[in-house]
Amino acid sequence: MTRLKIKVKPNSKQQALHTEPDGSLTVHLKSPPVEGKANQELIQLLAKHLGVPKSEIMIKSGLSSRHKLVEVPDVKP
Repeated sequence: MTRLKIKVKPNSKQQALHTEPDGSLTVHLKSPPVEGKANQELIQLLAKHLGVPKSEIMIKSGLSSRHKLVEVPDVKP
């Protein structure tokens, strides 16, 4: 398993995923941070981008924060 540091920016006009120089990710999401909608969109976006099932992605910390620690399975080439 790999842990990713992610900064989430909800209520963006379009979805985007950017890798920062320190190795963390900045993710722009269309969903508002209400009732877990932004977290669900984050998991869907990461699953699609990494090619892994949504069920294998877990938010380890930061459920109600913009800064999240997300655990994803190691991606095999």
